[in-house]
Amino acid sequence: AVETSELVAFVRVVDAHSFSRAAQELALPRATLGRRIARLEERLGTQLLRRTTRSLVLTDSGETFYRHAQLVLE
Repeated sequence: AVETSELVAFVRVVDAHSFSRAAQELALPRATLGRRIARLEERLGTQLLRRTTRSLVLTDSGETFYRHAQLVLE
């Protein structure tokens, strides 16, 4: 089962286009946020985000999951 904190973390990272900014907004250490996203990806068995040092891009699975996560959180 996916935890609400993981959904919130994922949506915030996508909206902020940044782990650092999302961590700041959620008042969490960046490492904690990273672990939540990693745990979420592990549970779902798919990569949601492609991360490079300069960018964050949703995978196809990530885009689909993002839309569902937004609905659930509303």
